Amino acid sequence: MLRKEPDRTYADHLDSVASSKQLSSRDSCTEATAGRLARDLSMTFPGVSVVIANQNGKEYLARCLPSLMAQSFQDFEVIVIDNGSSDDSAAFLQENFPAVRLLQNDENRGFAGANNQGIATARGKYIVTLNNDTEVDPDWLRSLVAAADLHPDIGAFASLILLDDKRDVIDSAGLSVSLLGHGCQNRLGETATTVDSSEEVFGVCAAAAMYRKDLFDDVGLFDEDFFAYYEDVDLAWRARLRGWRSMLVPQAVVYHVHSATGGRGSHFKKRMMARNRVWAILKNYPFPGLLLFAPLIIAYEVTVACLGLLSGNPSSWLGLWQGIRGAVAALEKRARIQSGRLVSLRELIPLMCGFREPFSSFLSQRRTGRL
Repeated sequence: MLRKEPDRTYADHLDSVASSKQLSSRDSCTEATAGRLARDLSMTFPGVSVVIANQNGKEYLARCLPSLMAQSFQDFEVIVIDNGSSDDSAAFLQENFPAVRLLQNDENRGFAGANNQGIATARGKYIVTLNNDTEVDPDWLRSLVAAADLHPDIGAFASLILLDDKRDVIDSAGLSVSLLGHGCQNRLGETATTVDSSEEVFGVCAAAAMYRKDLFDDVGLFDEDFFAYYEDVDLAWRARLRGWRSMLVPQAVVYHVHSATGGRGSHFKKRMMARNRVWAILKNYPFPGLLLFAPLIIAYEVTVACLGLLSGNPSSWLGLWQGIRGAVAALEKRARIQSGRLVSLRELIPLMCGFREPFSSFLSQRRTGRL
């Protein structure tokens, strides 16, 4: 049975906070006092917390943040976590965007670690993760919140992410997982006009996604061992296994430079992708499917690694080896995840994509220049 989110409004949240502060009875409060209280609480507890991880992305923040501040929906806070930048990102933020809450790290904690820091300090009931190399449509946040308010049974909401340099081409419309355990961006390379209505998806791409805070409370945050890449696929798996559903909101449009921080086609990205894919599969794939498809999964991963070696790039092979070396820790996490599973593989398969998807996804990435 799918988990249902309680239909609790933000006004309910304000009421509970007011009660916890042992406010005087409604009869003894004047209308003016009640109004001031509601405004004060709204400022203390914004409806949405937007979390942005940054490393040496000052030039991208200079474009991302103005588009965010120009939102038609204004009940939100912005938290930027700076991962030891050397390009004066922190000083730039303090001078130009003083309203932004800035968390500074002395070292790079990765996408997962930085976002977890932001989520831990977030005060909104909705948590948005947003890449620094994005530009958001003026009604982006309003569309996400409207969808969340309309669908209290949905735990996560995917933006329609378009390529920044090809603004009619889809970068991501939510994500799925193939039967080989390979994370896939839905509708990659298609034109934006092919998406005209909301639809249920396996999970959401964390480059621009909104989550209910209750989802994180239930399934946990991003796995910091992943550091970067595939952490959103892993979270999508864990949320699905706990019965949380996800939905694409095509009206929530974002333009994405793609791999501005990690580097498009970089050795680092290929290594992280190969390693983290192994861990995501070992942690989350329900046992019947894992046993059934193990030969094909192994064949695929070894083939990708060998093709990389033949082309002079050992990154995928190194990532595969690191994934295997970390298998024990992944399997320990698996025991906890599977013991709390509420959904069977049979229920998940309709939302998964077939065996051909990893290969067609590779071709789409080459065609759109994402490799």
